[in-house]
Amino acid sequence: MTTGSTGSTFPKWQLALLLGTPVAIGLGYLYWRKSAEGEGSGGDKLTKKKLADIKDKTISLDGDTSEQQAKQQAESKPLVGRELANKHKCDGNAHFRVGNYALAIEEYDAAIKNCPTFEATDRATYYQNRAAAYEQLQNWSAVIKDCTSAIECNPKYAKALVRRAKAYEQLQDLPKALEDITAACIVDRFQNKTTLVTADRILRELGQQHGREAMKKKKPTYPSKQFLRSYFSSFNNDPVCNMVVVCSEPKGFLKAKKLFDSGDYEGIVAACTEELEKSESESEYKLEALLLRGTFYNLTARYEEAKQDLDAVIELETADKRLRSNALIKRASLAMQTEPDSPGECFKFFARAETIDSTNGDIYHHRGQVYILIERMDDAIADFERAYQLCPTSGIIATHLCYATYRQAAQNRDESAIGRIRKRFNEILEQYADCVECYSILAQVLTEEQKFDEADSCFARALKVEPDNAQIYVHRGLLQLQWKGDIDEGVKLIKKAIQVDSKCEFAYETLGTIEVQRGNLEEAIKLFEMAIDLARTELSLVHLYSLKDAAVAQVDVAKNMGLSISNIQPNF
Repeated sequence: MTTGSTGSTFPKWQLALLLGTPVAIGLGYLYWRKSAEGEGSGGDKLTKKKLADIKDKTISLDGDTSEQQAKQQAESKPLVGRELANKHKCDGNAHFRVGNYALAIEEYDAAIKNCPTFEATDRATYYQNRAAAYEQLQNWSAVIKDCTSAIECNPKYAKALVRRAKAYEQLQDLPKALEDITAACIVDRFQNKTTLVTADRILRELGQQHGREAMKKKKPTYPSKQFLRSYFSSFNNDPVCNMVVVCSEPKGFLKAKKLFDSGDYEGIVAACTEELEKSESESEYKLEALLLRGTFYNLTARYEEAKQDLDAVIELETADKRLRSNALIKRASLAMQTEPDSPGECFKFFARAETIDSTNGDIYHHRGQVYILIERMDDAIADFERAYQLCPTSGIIATHLCYATYRQAAQNRDESAIGRIRKRFNEILEQYADCVECYSILAQVLTEEQKFDEADSCFARALKVEPDNAQIYVHRGLLQLQWKGDIDEGVKLIKKAIQVDSKCEFAYETLGTIEVQRGNLEEAIKLFEMAIDLARTELSLVHLYSLKDAAVAQVDVAKNMGLSISNIQPNF
């Protein structure tokens, strides 16, 4: 997983829509996206009061000739046609400004009736102004109808597009809302900040809607073998992983353990279920089977089943403390995945695990990674230090401790501390030469410092240790884009990632965003769909659907407006 951080001052939705190149932030928990959905403008609906507050700001009335000018026109001669229509419009605007929306609508009716049909621009203004009055009355269907008439008169009428988009949003027709707001952004050449903020909100709402719907229908999907190896390597004290079993004809849990050791993961759940279906007298490894099955339910996005299995282990007070604490760590992980906006639930499970088994270094290691995600560096450092004391041979823990210390020093702009930490990274590399995590995180640090050649060297060394690690190929491909602007080399490396791991969601997502940048939106949509098929959390689905929905909206708008994609992408 990735976080979308590009250093741009443009809203994240626009970067997803047009640039969208993600930046790597490491392995394990650090792959979880920080919830970009929670940043920026709020997504609450427009109330009548809010609409009234903005009527003279973001989408004000058009063609607002002064009352004095209209009076002079009326006194000079009898008004007919366009002049009469203009007078009714001005009278309507006067009523609108004092909140007499019904009278304003009557005047706009008269303006439309008297305006010659060939005066398309004027008629568009009258329809748009009447839509503004209907908006104040929250008559959304009338707003849509009048904005549609205005757009028919003037297809590039940005105010009408924005107003209709907001009306569609109120009616929860988010695909149409996104299409309209995208068209408005294109008309404005992405220069109207208010329109961009509205687009950000609508895109997030639609992504959330699609993500929730997709999660309900999601079929279990196994991660790649490389991902599973990385996941289990983050546990030093997993009681199932550390078991040694010798059996010529294993059944039940023993079969599951043998499959686990051989990397044949997809038969594990069935083998554990076989163990659990045995009678109490026959089942020797019931708790181990529950823990292992619950772990794989979690990894395949079967969250309710995972909770049941893990909770069964947790609540049995006579169970081995290492089994219970491991189950609690995984429940904490599950809570973070399913309730990312409520980290308190996650920390409750960690606290309980610490009470049961305070010498389990995995508790502090995994909790420390969550602290990094929520920018609590002091707490992260304290947990990593405790974890490293308990697991002094773990290169991953040593690396995460070093990274948290680096982040703290960077926040404090402590250059001397940063220098010491860089030296410590090099010591870790010498001590744990086979720790891919250390190479990956050090490469990120070097990239942040714009030491691109050194970062590339780190990625190259990581691939020598683990040549089937698709994530590293993607990170290295992104580095080529940032460092040299070499799209061809970047794409080549990301396609290599897919070649070595066809289940690398990160690779499909990243390649899709690059194709968006290159104007190949149809190809980008296909790639986002592939990533969606592999996603295992609602947060990931929301993010990926936002990317896909943005690309789909661009394609539809380009077709409707008769534009090529290259004509609608702004120059930053």
